[in-house]
Amino acid sequence: MTKAKTRFRSLDGILLLDKPQGLSSNQALQQARHLFRAEKGGHTGSLDPLATGLLPLCFGEATKIAGLLLGSAKAYETTAVLGLTTDSDDADGAPLLERPVPELDDAAIEAALAPLRGPIRQRAPIYSALKQGGEPLYAKARRGEAIEAPEREVVVHRFALIGREGPRLRLHVECGSGTYVRSLVRDLGEALGCGAHVATLRRLWVDPFTQPRMVTLDALRQMRDAGGEAAIESLLLPVEAGLSQFPRVDVDDAAARRVGQGQGVDCMPGADGLVAIFGPGGRCLGLGQRTGARLTPQRLFRWAAQGGTAEQAAGSVA
Repeated sequence: MTKAKTRFRSLDGILLLDKPQGLSSNQALQQARHLFRAEKGGHTGSLDPLATGLLPLCFGEATKIAGLLLGSAKAYETTAVLGLTTDSDDADGAPLLERPVPELDDAAIEAALAPLRGPIRQRAPIYSALKQGGEPLYAKARRGEAIEAPEREVVVHRFALIGREGPRLRLHVECGSGTYVRSLVRDLGEALGCGAHVATLRRLWVDPFTQPRMVTLDALRQMRDAGGEAAIESLLLPVEAGLSQFPRVDVDDAAARRVGQGQGVDCMPGADGLVAIFGPGGRCLGLGQRTGARLTPQRLFRWAAQGGTAEQAAGSVA
């Protein structure tokens, strides 16, 4: 019996998914997108198949801000296993080298953690989505090609020991965009003289979702089976939830209409930079560049053409 083809629909909003272990971020996105029947979807930064935790998914117009969330600060909890390195720097990789673990007290571990905080230069894992010559490094690695993984500057706000049991260290990480926890653990293991790899990894939050109420794919399926699509739609956050880190600029009816046509308008003066533009109906029309008392639209949502009216404000998930 042929399975009925999914009939997708226009749907806008942000879902805070608790990604399961074993799925790629794109596989998790596609399963969620089919559950919601959303025409368009994107995720805001890949999690390794081994990893679990917060993966914000953007549907419809929310995909226009997915790139902004990619650069946000993030927090993780990870378990590092000392004494064994792997080719992927995590438990999914092939073993490379096993070494004895020396006697370590908390002071020795802290001494190794300290240089890995702040602005640091980090070498990415060879099994990563970073592209070289237009191709992801993991594709080259799987073919057995020799790879010189690039180094880049990243920022680690916090890297702390929160528990230990034998050769297993529980670590808390808060970091900026582009930081690989696998690389931090690898470099910590080398600093301790025994090597290390990531055994478990969970993403706790992504700015601005610092206290997320996550939902699993299994829970989504159960809710949809019990209450239909309306039940799972109630979990979607409005597009505005992903823009809380930007200064808000409110405009009146006339200015909202001009903004919706892509025209610049005068605004209350403030700090120069990217701002969220709100119309009189309470909807965010999109992002704009404020320069002194001048506001220039940069990226608008489709409802901006209606000026963010009260009717549009009623449809966060249309």
